[in-house]
Amino acid sequence: MKKGDIIQVKIDSFRLPASGYGTAPDGSRVSVKFGIPGQTVSARIVKKRGKRLEGKIEEVVESPADALAPVCDSELRCGGCVFQTVPYEHELDYKEEYILKLLRDAVPEDLGYEGITASPKTSGYRNKMEYSFGDNCPGGPLMLGMHESGSFYNIVDTTGCLLTDPDFDRIRSFVTNHFRELGTDYFHKRTHRGLLRHLVVRKGEKTGEILVNLVTTSDGGFEPESFVTGLQALDLDGQITGIMRTVNDREADAVIPERTELLNGTPEIHDSILGLDFEISPFSFFQVNTSGAEALYSAVRDFAGDEKRGTIYDLYCGTGTIAQLLSEKADKVIGIELISEAVDAARANAKRNGISNCEFIAGDVLDQAHGLAGDAELIILDPPRDGIHPKAIFRILDLAPESFIYVSCKPESLARDLPFFTARGYEVKRTRIVDMFPRTGHVETVVLMSRVEK
Repeated sequence: MKKGDIIQVKIDSFRLPASGYGTAPDGSRVSVKFGIPGQTVSARIVKKRGKRLEGKIEEVVESPADALAPVCDSELRCGGCVFQTVPYEHELDYKEEYILKLLRDAVPEDLGYEGITASPKTSGYRNKMEYSFGDNCPGGPLMLGMHESGSFYNIVDTTGCLLTDPDFDRIRSFVTNHFRELGTDYFHKRTHRGLLRHLVVRKGEKTGEILVNLVTTSDGGFEPESFVTGLQALDLDGQITGIMRTVNDREADAVIPERTELLNGTPEIHDSILGLDFEISPFSFFQVNTSGAEALYSAVRDFAGDEKRGTIYDLYCGTGTIAQLLSEKADKVIGIELISEAVDAARANAKRNGISNCEFIAGDVLDQAHGLAGDAELIILDPPRDGIHPKAIFRILDLAPESFIYVSCKPESLARDLPFFTARGYEVKRTRIVDMFPRTGHVETVVLMSRVEK
C-alpha cells in the first residue's frame, strides 16, 4: 500500500476535532479526515509514515442508517460541519466519550463527572463570521466564503451554511454580487495586488444589531456610497447599525486593522449574557455562540459556589465576562489578559454594568503572576487553545488558592495540564462538558479542583 492508493475503510472510532479511524485492507490503522463512525468510505492515501496511514475521503460508500442528509453542498470541502450528517445526540456521545477517555487517562481518579450540556441552539448560532474573498479555480468568478479545507487558495461558497445566522448569508450574497457586477478584484496572495480581502459580520443575538466590516487593501476603486446603500436596502431579520472599512496592506492572510473607517452608523454593537450588557467592537473577543456561552458561564458560576470570597483571580480573562459574572461572589476580582484592547473592553463593560470591584491588568500571565499577592481563594483559568504555558503553570500553582476552575476549549491541553495540579495536592471535584460548537469538532470542558491534605 502506497501514497495515492484508494482503499475502502469502515470508520469505527473518532478523535476530535475531525478524524475518523478505521482499518485498512492490510490491517493498518488509517485516519480519515471528516470520517464518521459507521461510515464506509473510499479514501485516497495522502500520507504514509511507517504503519500510520492518513486518508482523504473520495466518496462515502455507505452511511449509518440514521444519518442525516447534508444541508449544504460544501460538507467535505469546507470542513466546518464535521457532524453535519450525525444526529445531535450521537454527536454529544462522541464528544463525551473522547473527552472522558482523555481525562481519565490523565487523572485516574473520580472526575465528579456531571454530564454534557447541549447547546440551546444547534444551528444558526454563530454571531460572528469572517469570510474571505477569492475564487475556487484559476480565472473563476469572484467568491466570498470560507477557505477550502487543506487549500491555501480555494474559496468555498457557503450558501445555506448550517452554523451561521441567516442574515449573514443575505449580507454575504449581496456583497459577492455587488463586487462581481463592479468587476472588483480580490487580493491575490502571490502578486499581492487587488482590493478585496475579507468580510467580517457580527450580530447581537439579543439586540439584533449587526456590524459589517469590509477588509480591503488601500488600492483604489472602492466606492463606499453604493456599498452602504445596498447594505441598508437588504431585508434582514436584524438591523445593520454599523458599516466599516478596515484597510490592511500586509501580506499575511489575516484581518489586521492598520486603519479603520466608519462608513455609516456606529462602530460597535451590543449584546447581553446572563443579564450583563456588553459592547462589542469589530475586533473584540466575544463568544460566537451567545446562548451556548450562557450555558458555559452558568457552569462556571455554579462551580464557584454560593460562598462569598475575599478575592478571585480571573487569569486569561479576555474581555472580563467571567470576572463580571463572579463579581457578586467576591469582595474583589482581579483579571489578567495579554491583549490590551480586551482589557480596555473589560473595563468599559464593567463600568457599563455598574461593577466596581473588578480590576483588569494588561499583561502576560507568566509575568503578571509575580505581582499578585497570592490572597485569592479561587482562581479561574480560561487559557487559549494550547493551554497554560509550561512556565506559567508553576507560578500559578504557587499562588495556592483553595480552588481552581479550569475552562478548556481543547481537551488535549486540559488533559496535559491536570496532572500538574494533582501533583500539587489538588483533586478534581466536578467536571462538566458544555457543547458550545454544535456540528463541529470543538467543545468546552469545565473542571473544579480543590486543595486537599495529602
